[in-house]
Amino acid sequence: MTRTRPRTEIEVSAGGLVISSSDPSKVALISHRNRGGGEDWVIPKGHQEAGEDLKTTAVREVAEETGIEAEVIRKIGEITYSFRLGPKRIRKTVHHYLLRQVGGSLVSDNDPAGEVLAVGWFQLDQLEGVLAHENERKVALQALEMLR
Repeated sequence: MTRTRPRTEIEVSAGGLVISSSDPSKVALISHRNRGGGEDWVIPKGHQEAGEDLKTTAVREVAEETGIEAEVIRKIGEITYSFRLGPKRIRKTVHHYLLRQVGGSLVSDNDPAGEVLAVGWFQLDQLEGVLAHENERKVALQALEMLR
């Protein structure tokens, strides 16, 4: 019997850590439902749309998921990981940016996809204890170093 390998699909996302305009020690995070049914705090991000550059995707996704209007300061880095979704294997690269709030305010019901459960401001130097995923904790540490 020949086993067929699952086909691999490539996904690209962008988002980032947005520095508050009123308190530069705080950044915006979102919470969403994890696969186990619990709630995880994560960096806002989403899929790149056709014709968009990565910075535009990051700014749009942050606005959609948090209500915050932001501008890119600089790129923090990227993470790549793979996972299975049914019969497919997904290889995803997420590009993270450091952004500055230029308008808007945190709104938890702003997300058109309905994936965001809550939004909040968190101390940048305390994200290691808040963020659900190790790779995002590393991104937060890189951002903290950039701001020192």
